[in-house]
Amino acid sequence: MDIDSLIQTEFNLSGEITYLNHAAVSPWPLSTTKAVNKFAVENNTYGATYYPEWTEVENRLRSNLALLINAASADDIALVKNTSEALSMVAYGLPWQANDNIVTSDEEFPSNRIVWESLKNKKVELKQVSLKNNPEDALIAACDSKTKLLAISSTQYSTGITLDLVKLGNACRQRNILFCVDAIQTIGALQFDVQKIQADFVMADGHKWMLAPEGLALFYCNAEIRSEIKINEFGWHMTEDMYNFNATQWEIAESGRRFECGSPNMLGIHAMDASIALLLQINMNIIEQRLLDNTNYLFSLLNKNKAIEIITPQNKGQYAGIVSFKHKKIPSSELFSHLCSNKIICAQRGDGIRFSAHFYTSKEKIKNAVNLLV
Repeated sequence: MDIDSLIQTEFNLSGEITYLNHAAVSPWPLSTTKAVNKFAVENNTYGATYYPEWTEVENRLRSNLALLINAASADDIALVKNTSEALSMVAYGLPWQANDNIVTSDEEFPSNRIVWESLKNKKVELKQVSLKNNPEDALIAACDSKTKLLAISSTQYSTGITLDLVKLGNACRQRNILFCVDAIQTIGALQFDVQKIQADFVMADGHKWMLAPEGLALFYCNAEIRSEIKINEFGWHMTEDMYNFNATQWEIAESGRRFECGSPNMLGIHAMDASIALLLQINMNIIEQRLLDNTNYLFSLLNKNKAIEIITPQNKGQYAGIVSFKHKKIPSSELFSHLCSNKIICAQRGDGIRFSAHFYTSKEKIKNAVNLLV
């Protein structure tokens, strides 16, 4: 099946809406919906009879997520509840010293800010850097001899600015600084390579650009540092010999499973497995090309409207799927209400309106939304 036919089959959004809100929560593809329905029927009729097969799906998902982000091994992948949980595991797993500092931006989503602010009781300083001018250079310049961690979003949720992670990763390696990337607004939208960017930690929920349900996220931890992260949650699933329930002695798993304390979210796993399989089937190179083409098309339409001020940087490499803008005369809250009343599913973030089209969004839908910005 060619890609356009596959898109037509997989995405069945109601014709009455224009969905430009993938940076919040994405609709599911048909294959994901079928996987959930099949799993539900199986539970209804057989219970957990086929649990061994469920674990095979779990293992396949880890392997496919490793492929998606180019991790060295599926052992580098943990399946956790959400980005916030993964960030907390890093924050409270690292050995901090008084007067250590963390460098981040002043645009972060609360999940990537609050967790670091909470370390003030350990006398850890949080340095928040403006991304307005030369963002990568500004972040690097803020690092000093006391900087233990650079924690940044790959794409900012509000302005949509996308950073050069290779440059940041190189700088961290040269300065012996740990590199933590909240990639929730990039993975599934653009190609992503944890080895190329030299990340120590990467986390991302599946419910945005990866087209999966809420409640399940990937957490990548570089094998070189994995054993140094203190474990604060304990249970059967994070032990090396996890099915030996009678064991009185146990060891923490060497793989990323060490971060998964209890029973896995099998429903979410079956759903996310289908979503990731679809992304890999289509190919992330094609998805990235089509997504960026939609973003550029949206830029071109917005630039024709003299009443619109685009917030998202338009330089190549500085944007992904998020385009934020504001009207010069109409308050964003009023404009947002107008769009919602016309069934344009989008978001109000920061000072403006956020449109986030995915690779499959038609240009006709994008044009119809922009035409409402009177």
